[in-house]
Amino acid sequence: MKNRIKLKVLGISYSQIQAGAYALILAQVNGPFRIPVVIGAAEAQSIALKMEGITPPRPMTHDLFVSFAHAFGVKLEEVFIYKFEDGIFSSELTFTDGERTVTIDSRTSDAIAIAMRTNAPIYTTRQILDETGFEMEVQDETESHADLSETAEDISADESGNNKAPKLENYAIEELEKTLNRLIEREEYEEAARVAEILRKKRDSQ
Repeated sequence: MKNRIKLKVLGISYSQIQAGAYALILAQVNGPFRIPVVIGAAEAQSIALKMEGITPPRPMTHDLFVSFAHAFGVKLEEVFIYKFEDGIFSSELTFTDGERTVTIDSRTSDAIAIAMRTNAPIYTTRQILDETGFEMEVQDETESHADLSETAEDISADESGNNKAPKLENYAIEELEKTLNRLIEREEYEEAARVAEILRKKRDSQ
C-alpha cells in the first residue's frame, strides 16, 4: 500500500494526439500530479454522463454491468492501474461477494467508468505516476467545475474538432431544462452533458 497512489477523475478533454479520441485526466489525491489517459469516444461519453450527473432513460453498458454485479451481491473494492507499457495503461478490478475476492483485467477506461458508478477507489503506483504524470498546481472547486464545463463542450464536438452545439448560455433555466429532457429522450448524451453543465452554472448563480 505504501507504493500505491490514490487517484480521482478530474476531467476529459479532446485528445490532441489521436483523432477521434479523448484524454481522461486523473489527478493525484492531495497532490499536484495529473495523469492523461487516452480513451475512446464511447467511454468518454459514459464517464462524462456520470460526471455531469445525467441519468440516461435506458442503462448504458457500464450501468448494466454495475446493476448485474449488485444483483448478485458483488462489490467492486478497487481499481488498480498497475502497468504502463507502449503507451497503454493496464488496470485490474478487484471484486468481492463477502466470501471470495476476485481480480480481473480491464481496459482502464472501462475500469474508471465502473469505479465512478460504484464510488470505488482508484489507485496506481508511484512508478507510473513518475513516468506518465505531469505536475500542476492543486485546483480549488471553482477551477474543477471549469474543467467539467470544458469536458462537456469537448465531447459535443465532432471528429473534425468543430463544435456544432448552439450557443445556449443565454437561454432561460426553463428553456434549458426542456432542452436537456429532449436531448436525453433522443439519447444525444454528449450535447445533454453540455446543457446540464450550463444549467448547473445558471442555478448556482441565482
